Amino acid sequence: MFGIVRPCTHRLGERFKTEWMAHLCGLCLALRGDHGQFARIVTNYDGLLVSVLTEAQSGPAPGTRRTAGPCPLRGMRTAAVAKGEGARLAAAVSLVLASAKVRDHVADRDGLLARAPIAAAARRVARGWDRAGARTGASLGFDTAVLVDAVDRQAGIETLAGPGTPVLVVTEPTETATAAAFAHTAQLAGRPGNAPALAEAGRYFGRLAHLLDAVEDQGADAAAGAWNPLTATGTSLAEARRLCDDALHGIRLALREVEFADAGLAHRLLVHELRTSVDRAFGTGSCGHVGRNAAGQGGGPYAANPYAGSPQAGGSPYGSHPHGSHPYAPGAPQAPGGPVVPPPMGPGGGGGGGGWGGLPPQKPRRGLLAGCAVALGLFCTCQLCCTEHEGPWSREKKQAWCDNCDCGNCNCDGCDCGCGDCCCCPCDGC
Repeated sequence: MFGIVRPCTHRLGERFKTEWMAHLCGLCLALRGDHGQFARIVTNYDGLLVSVLTEAQSGPAPGTRRTAGPCPLRGMRTAAVAKGEGARLAAAVSLVLASAKVRDHVADRDGLLARAPIAAAARRVARGWDRAGARTGASLGFDTAVLVDAVDRQAGIETLAGPGTPVLVVTEPTETATAAAFAHTAQLAGRPGNAPALAEAGRYFGRLAHLLDAVEDQGADAAAGAWNPLTATGTSLAEARRLCDDALHGIRLALREVEFADAGLAHRLLVHELRTSVDRAFGTGSCGHVGRNAAGQGGGPYAANPYAGSPQAGGSPYGSHPHGSHPYAPGAPQAPGGPVVPPPMGPGGGGGGGGWGGLPPQKPRRGLLAGCAVALGLFCTCQLCCTEHEGPWSREKKQAWCDNCDCGNCNCDGCDCGCGDCCCCPCDGC
């Protein structure tokens, strides 16, 4: 799974997480339905933005969701997923752009693609994806030739680029391709007046996608001797960051000109999460869901002192506590070494649930063989790497191995987009 908009589900909140998964699964199933099982490997986080923008303009309507069967990536659960023209356009765009990525890797002779037989097979797959994307695009009134042309021009531009060439010359083909895809969502949603503003948002998004990819790969490209737009044009990281911040501002302004039926998820992804993607690429602070470290202690920006520098720093929330400034002061019942008086226990272990009153009972650990069997099942169904699951032996809740949660740090300076949302406090009404 690739893409620059990789939202942490902790930040999205339940509403937006459900909607985001509906579009992601809808893209995956649209690829399977129109182009076969193998096409599902091009499912990506950025492609679903096309589906999100289409629905954001048209609004939820009967028939735009269907119930999908159990999937390992959802922990073998069913789900309501997006369907319709937005998901199919996202599939067509994803196929064409994935084809371009494959041809680019073949041209660079990356890894196994340096071997002629494998490169020939990859080129054949790429040509098939081009034709499949063109067929789906044509059925939706979208000419994918603009995407193919942009990809074809990219190689020539990179060949001519050198020190002193403006890096925006190199990003132009990507900007043109994403602008066309974003603008066509206005036609699908029946709001053609939105097309110019969406094209502008798409142009800036394409610029961001190209620049962030270059920033993240610059070190690896230098080690491998591969071409990188920042290195080739002599663009500094400071200049790249300035261009990214300018693009973020441009997207915000463009989206204000778009008439949406429900802008919630689109705004969340293209304003808040996109800013987090820029912070992540440049190694600066991002949003703050308070996680836990290896020792089980609270993470986040206030881990050592939860009120140092926080909004509550001006006065302790425990100021009226009978034991002084907080309930853990010396002499308080909860102080280290102080007495701990358990709450009353109900018959049979407290509250009818065993253990301290009101707490859920602890599940017994599994034995060695039973745990191995459960671990094998979780691994074979991809639940270990793709969804929250129960530990095979401990039976405690575990995060997915592939959960790229970047919630450990907080850089909450408020939102300047006028929605009143703060990155540390997800709101469903944004």
